[in-house]
Amino acid sequence: MRVFLRALAGLSAALFAGPLSASTTVYFGNYTKGEGAGIYRAELNEETGELSAPVLAGPAQSPSFLAIHPMMPRVYAVSEVNDGLVTSFAIEADGSLRPLGTQSTRGAAPCHVCVDPSGGVAVVANYSGGSSASFPILPDGSLGAAASFVPHSGSSVNPERQKGPHAHCAMTDPSGHRAFVADLGVDRIFIFRLDSGSGEMVPNDPAAVLTPAGGGPRHLAFHPKGKFAYVNLEITSELTQLSYNAETGELQVLETLSTLPAGFEKPNSTAETLVHPSGNFVYVSNRGHNSIAAFRIGQNGKLSVAGHFFTQGEVPRGFGITPDGRFLIAGNQKSDNVAVFKINAESGALEPTGFGAKTPSPVCVRFHRK
Repeated sequence: MRVFLRALAGLSAALFAGPLSASTTVYFGNYTKGEGAGIYRAELNEETGELSAPVLAGPAQSPSFLAIHPMMPRVYAVSEVNDGLVTSFAIEADGSLRPLGTQSTRGAAPCHVCVDPSGGVAVVANYSGGSSASFPILPDGSLGAAASFVPHSGSSVNPERQKGPHAHCAMTDPSGHRAFVADLGVDRIFIFRLDSGSGEMVPNDPAAVLTPAGGGPRHLAFHPKGKFAYVNLEITSELTQLSYNAETGELQVLETLSTLPAGFEKPNSTAETLVHPSGNFVYVSNRGHNSIAAFRIGQNGKLSVAGHFFTQGEVPRGFGITPDGRFLIAGNQKSDNVAVFKINAESGALEPTGFGAKTPSPVCVRFHRK
């Protein structure tokens, strides 16, 4: 019944929203320690890639990561603060955001949120202390109190970064039947069975997969066909390919490649991983080299380097790919700007459009089509 009501609410919102336009609203998450005041928004011209000047969509405290509901006009944002919060927002007709409510993430510094494909549950990763939590999404798109809270434990080989757990990403598989939490501090991806009705998640069997020691798994992305997944290793600037068994939830490490070009020896760390909607390419942001690394995905999921592309700024933490796969927008945290690239459908190369905008410390880029 809850899923039916959510779908009905989404249909009603779509009917009252009017005809489709040739623009997409882009939402930018950021940190509010500097000039940032919350979540910002801009309009992307779907034909040219031109981006309007960003404006404040809704006040929020350090909304470092955002997720868009798959059916309703709703946005979910974690507040990366000591007493972690996750807030739900309604998207108004003009793209502004109206708060619907806030829940405690029960952990410190939440840095990632994901909504499952059914729109029934949100999963959050708490970086400090290392924990994850899940929340039921109510019929109006707001969040109920945490249905599950899972503290992580363990450590790994890097004495500076891996003395304890640091959950960095919470993601579901394409079916929404399982949730996966990449923990940088323990070199593991934890696996959970997910109930989209109750919002509960429980440990899977197998309960985790080990990633290369000292790599620090950060962001995980699934291939749209669901047979493979890709996780970037923040500490060693690498990308690992994994096979995925949708029946058992098992992940297996297949290969690991550097995200950097040969000869680059300056400090670098990776941030976000995204698979192109076509399933032909996977992209990873490099902070230090200030690039997006592109990899071609072969028929068996195997990776080959497709190039490294300057992001027109400094410290590209988060980026987004439009749902139609035509454009990529990179957020440059240190230089306070975003840049728009056209994606070459044949090669996966990023071609600068010449369009971009200034906005405070952009660290997450997500899209909502009107």
